[in-house]
Amino acid sequence: MGLPNRKRNRLEGYDYSSGGYYFVTVCIKERSDFLGKIKNEKMFLNGFGKIVSAAWLDLPNHYFNCELDYYVIMPDHIHGIIIIDNTLKKKDNKSANHSLSEIIRGFKTFSSKRINKKLKIDKKFKWQKSFYDRIIRSENELYFIRNYIQLNPLKWDLEKNHPENLYM
Repeated sequence: MGLPNRKRNRLEGYDYSSGGYYFVTVCIKERSDFLGKIKNEKMFLNGFGKIVSAAWLDLPNHYFNCELDYYVIMPDHIHGIIIIDNTLKKKDNKSANHSLSEIIRGFKTFSSKRINKKLKIDKKFKWQKSFYDRIIRSENELYFIRNYIQLNPLKWDLEKNHPENLYM
């Protein structure tokens, strides 16, 4: 019996190490509310959410062609805009063209290891396989995605009850 066909997540033929703006969403396995709580339409990170935030903000220190734009951590996922700029150089003046998948893999690894080190129980923290991405193609689209990210905590109840809205 063959394996089921898996939906392609990436745009076929596109070079994800190309410079540009990328909107990403990374979800926790089984979508458990692990990173904090929404209270009065505002996100309050717990210790694990703060680890995720620190891992996100640390990405440009590991991937020199990576810059960060707007982001929000929600109880069970993170939305963010990653800018890949291949004109950036390391301190030793060498370029490093890391792909979006490589950057997200690093984010998941860094944050998972730090969270699992803090957990004192057998249950391990895991991100869902893969991630959602959208190549941002215009200033107008960038504006709307930034707005979506900023307003995400306000829409938590709608999003939780209608997960099809998770990716806009």
